[in-house]
Amino acid sequence: MEKVFSKTAGLTDIPFHYCPGCTHGIIHRLIGEVMEELDIIDKTIGVAPVGCAGFSLDFFSCDFVGAAHGRAQAVGTGIKRALPDRLVFTYQGDGDIAAIGTAHAIHVAARGEKITSIMVNNAVFGMTGGQMAPTTITGQVTTTSPYGRDDSLVGAPIDLPKTIASLSGAVYVAAVSVDSPKNIIQAKKALKRAFQVQQLGLGFAFVSILSSCPTNWGLSPVDSLKWLQEKMLPVYEMGELKVPEEVKAL
Repeated sequence: MEKVFSKTAGLTDIPFHYCPGCTHGIIHRLIGEVMEELDIIDKTIGVAPVGCAGFSLDFFSCDFVGAAHGRAQAVGTGIKRALPDRLVFTYQGDGDIAAIGTAHAIHVAARGEKITSIMVNNAVFGMTGGQMAPTTITGQVTTTSPYGRDDSLVGAPIDLPKTIASLSGAVYVAAVSVDSPKNIIQAKKALKRAFQVQQLGLGFAFVSILSSCPTNWGLSPVDSLKWLQEKMLPVYEMGELKVPEEVKAL
């Protein structure tokens, strides 16, 4: 019988223990496949902070370092400067990178640090109980916005990729989703290009990925994907916001 699919060597044999319907697992698989296809598993160092993203330390076959909340990009910068021949990526939730880690996100991009950052955007602080995040959409009910997000009080949701794309040191910026097979294929393409940017030493690469959070949204896995499609996709601009010519040519 012909084998048409197998687990990527970029992931360990430890079973995922994310909540049912959470799409962290899909994103992990895509990153693992990209590392395997580019033959960079042994050359890559990942950095993860606390929260759901912190579990990723167990699941990737490459070296991994833990960081304090919001500080993954600072740690990643240090690793890359000390070991410039390695490929370094940070794997962070939206509450981590767009809230406590905002200053790092802005200045890493402004400096053009030659690392790759991946933001998993599920519009809430996931592990700590589903509190409102900078990415929570207008009217969204969370544990700290029980009447829905009120923009007149807390401002509008932050579309971080747009901000990052405005900085000259950020050479590749993409916003993708993993809610459908078509979008999963696009997400993998974006992740691959983000690592290729780093291989070429061009500057900072940033990929934002819309993800579901059934537990904190209070929805089933299926309804979570529908909610993402109906509520989040219209808010966040999708696609490649910035692509260097060197990568387009690959």
